[in-house]
Amino acid sequence: MTDYCLELKDITKRFSTVEVLHGVPFNLRPGEVHALLGENGAGKSTLIKVITGVHQPDGGEIVLNGERVHFNDPRESREAGIAAIYQELSLFPDLDVAENIFVGRQPTTRGGLIHWRKLYAEAGKLLASLGVRLDLKQKARHLSIAQQQMVEIARAFSLHARILIMDEPTSSLTLNEVADLFRLVRRLRDEGTAIIFISHRLEELFELADRVTVLRDGYYVGTHPLSEVTRDDLIRLMVGRTISNLFPKQDVPAGDVALKVENLSYPGVFENISFELRKGEILGMAGLVGAGRTDVARAIFGVTPPTSGSIQVAGQPVQINSPQEAIRLGLAYVPEDRQAHGLIPPMSITANLSLVVLEQCARHGWLQDKVECDKAFNAARQMEVRASHIWQKARELSGGNQQKVVLAKWLETKPRILILDEPTRGIDVGTKAAVHALMSKLAAEGMAILMISSELPEVLGMSDRILVMREGRMTAHFTRAEATQEKIISAATQSVSAGDVQ
Repeated sequence: MTDYCLELKDITKRFSTVEVLHGVPFNLRPGEVHALLGENGAGKSTLIKVITGVHQPDGGEIVLNGERVHFNDPRESREAGIAAIYQELSLFPDLDVAENIFVGRQPTTRGGLIHWRKLYAEAGKLLASLGVRLDLKQKARHLSIAQQQMVEIARAFSLHARILIMDEPTSSLTLNEVADLFRLVRRLRDEGTAIIFISHRLEELFELADRVTVLRDGYYVGTHPLSEVTRDDLIRLMVGRTISNLFPKQDVPAGDVALKVENLSYPGVFENISFELRKGEILGMAGLVGAGRTDVARAIFGVTPPTSGSIQVAGQPVQINSPQEAIRLGLAYVPEDRQAHGLIPPMSITANLSLVVLEQCARHGWLQDKVECDKAFNAARQMEVRASHIWQKARELSGGNQQKVVLAKWLETKPRILILDEPTRGIDVGTKAAVHALMSKLAAEGMAILMISSELPEVLGMSDRILVMREGRMTAHFTRAEATQEKIISAATQSVSAGDVQ
């Protein structure tokens, strides 16, 4: 009798002529949390899609509870007791919360119609057991990313799976939501559920996981008890080298004011937001998810213009009513949700990179393919985008490489002011270090950077100054020397009067 509820033996997977998994082994015990670790592009997502029947392996075998199995599709995997929460959310935007939780499995009446009262009762009971408060009848398209993540988690929990796969489940959650999630994961583990946990936040693994398996470039590197490895060990196993400086922030004298915001407001969302951003400066904006940070960024960039307040760019008053006007003024905005707002996933890397600079690729109104390709190739090379070719579709790239494409796209506009909303969400430690190095380089060259981040080490490590928001209001302002995690958390979770904001 095997000790494992799931065994993968020498799994191989190819896409076209490219082999992305090279004989990978993996095993999972009942009642354990087994972390799966690796850089973006290491093969983690492909491996879990093999487990869940999204992809069929080209070699090797899957053994479930001692018996060899083959899943032709995700339905067969779910029926075998395997549920997955993927990094890129998959809710139906025009269905409400309860419908998304039980989509395809709605309770029905004797006549075969959906039993709506039972549907909402069961959804409410499930969310209550998870400690999640959501309007069951709210459409998914109106939920924040954190709320969508909780609906995904609830949907997976509703399956009563014996094996649960969680791919970056905490990437958009607040500290309190992460604590609640970990409590639930431990409860499931104690009840015998086996959990595969993927996260780029290494500190989470040491808090939650029992063992870790590391992949690199599609190859199996090793499996270790978490108690026997350090953070530096994991980084070295993942990237094949030691990363000594994850936050390579250069000290740069702040220049003239590049962006000035005064009393910016949008009723019910944020109110009286004021700050200055200088050339060569990285201004961090911290706060819990839902504090209004993204709304402020979108208002500055003209996506949803504020109803009151003023904006100055390089000392000149401006009215920004659209992203096009923002771009002309030298602003660029890398959004939080790269799938929905940063990329057009079915389009190629080349098409995505040229979207905001099409005029530079055209002559007499006609797109010049060679100019577009040359620009895309150079931009992708400078950002070290890992792809088979520049015509590869953006949706086929790893999360880290997708983020590089988004960054490269906006840097092609040669901005003077760069707004980064969660610039390293869901990307591996190696890519994080590269993004941080790029930010530091751009600031040293005089670019003004507004960085929104929910990761406190990133905020503290990369910011010259830090603003903190809570419930649509600015509650604190710290210099780099003054800021600590405790001060930021306090300002983000407690009401602060206007007189306390420094």
